[in-house]
Amino acid sequence: MSDTINWNLLSEVEKIKYDSNYLRGTLVESLADPITGSIAIGDTQISKFHGIYQQSDRDLEKERKRQKLEPAFSFLIRVRIPGGVVTPQQWLQMDILSEQYANHTLKLTTRQAFQLHGVIKKDLKKTIQGINAGLMDTIAACGDVNRNVMCHPNPAESELHAEVYETARLISEHLLPSTTAYHEIWLDQKLIADSKKDVEPIYGDRYLPRKFKITVAIPPYNDSDVFSQDLGFIAIVENNRIAGYNVAVGGGMGSTFGMPEAYPRLAEVIGFCYPEQVLDVAEKIVLVQRDNGNRQNRKRSRLKYTIDDHGIDWFKNELHKNLDYELQEARPFNFTRNGDRLGWKKGTDSKWSLTLFVEGGRVADRNGFNLKSALREVAQHIDGQFILTGNQNLIIANVSADEKKQVSEILKKNGVLPGELSGLRQNSIACVALNTCGLAFAEAERYLPSLVTKIETILGQHELFKEEIVIRMTGCPNGCGRPYLAEIGFVGKSEGHYNLYLGGNFNGTRLNTLYKETLTEDEILAELTPIISDYAQNRIDGEKFGDFVIRKQYVKETLKGSDFKH
Repeated sequence: MSDTINWNLLSEVEKIKYDSNYLRGTLVESLADPITGSIAIGDTQISKFHGIYQQSDRDLEKERKRQKLEPAFSFLIRVRIPGGVVTPQQWLQMDILSEQYANHTLKLTTRQAFQLHGVIKKDLKKTIQGINAGLMDTIAACGDVNRNVMCHPNPAESELHAEVYETARLISEHLLPSTTAYHEIWLDQKLIADSKKDVEPIYGDRYLPRKFKITVAIPPYNDSDVFSQDLGFIAIVENNRIAGYNVAVGGGMGSTFGMPEAYPRLAEVIGFCYPEQVLDVAEKIVLVQRDNGNRQNRKRSRLKYTIDDHGIDWFKNELHKNLDYELQEARPFNFTRNGDRLGWKKGTDSKWSLTLFVEGGRVADRNGFNLKSALREVAQHIDGQFILTGNQNLIIANVSADEKKQVSEILKKNGVLPGELSGLRQNSIACVALNTCGLAFAEAERYLPSLVTKIETILGQHELFKEEIVIRMTGCPNGCGRPYLAEIGFVGKSEGHYNLYLGGNFNGTRLNTLYKETLTEDEILAELTPIISDYAQNRIDGEKFGDFVIRKQYVKETLKGSDFKH
């Protein structure tokens, strides 16, 4: 431990990172301990950098306590997939691993990544080695580093998809930690005897103060919620080519009940850079956060707070000093929506892509809706790609006309081709929440579908079944499902009780506002019914639901993150 650092002024995690020997910790010893299904407390922090979260089954918590047993520990493994693009062979590899070592399902995340749930400690190494055998990895999928880099997902919607995907991939590779700990611990590569041989030129010996998130967007589609990210690159298209990118900084969805100084915030555009400057700009923004972010209070350690504490002009000055040049003036752009466009679409190259709705991002076989089996069969028969979207959906991409027909037949055979979806359901997102997330106060993924069904009944009574409305639910205020950008947002307060937020907009450029606190399901439906009725009768032509509730003053518009209230 360094004698030059006053550790009493820093969060405990800062000590753990510094003493970890570049993310090694005592993970080897923890994995070898047969007495417990858990790993050492310090290693639960370090393992995140390796893409792993320790969890327990909270459904079994009371019974296991009664039997004087330790919690039913298992692990979430998150796979780093820049831009969400995988081959059919990689999809099949993840399918196999989910059956062998996890809970037989795949979770598609809101960051275009895979999650495996329910992996027990003795199977962690075999699972990660299986992921690497599929030419994927879990490095930096979690932890105080740059995480999975997102981008616009659909090649049929923009012939520039390949370029933004490559940009996302290059950013991800450039900002990876340099330590060899991952390869030593999980892939059995030779250990470094002298840890001083390891060096982190970008992250240093304590990495970032907190997680860091990046996306690359192509207007008019804001389907990766660029303003929710620490750093966003917004493609500026001129004459059918990307002239460069507007740079947006300081977004983040995390907040804390009872702590008004911790709030969601939208990123703000600070300038424009050329394509060849993107890696440099990304690195230097990370360095400003590394050197100035709050390392005392992890609730206040994201880039959004660094900017709010020092001011946006200060931030731009620091960035420009690091760059040795200045960003240009931002260029005009326009977003029209932040959800996915479902169904088949033909690209300019005559290849077809199908955006398939995946409720809650959970790929499983249930009640005759055999999504997992269907996608396994599709992967065995196509030469295209599987692309995970930022809205927990899946694109079967770049298939030929003959493959398109085959894909449709496979989906139909497995009961997967959806019936009529409401505009509400197809714009829904839910985080995992209970039973495995230790932070959750209430259900989300397991509950939102049934709540949507009840709200659909109200919408149907007012001929609004097909009206697209963004609805999102999380089990806690940390915001993993980006609920604060939804037109209708729910955040769990306690089991069966939710805060209701209204007034986000359809293109993801406005925070919503607290409408009512701690509602039960009956109270939620009672509150929404008259608002939906009013919307049906009194909306202006083309007016979206979130704009309507602001205009009719059901809630006031939240103009900046620091004004947000729970």
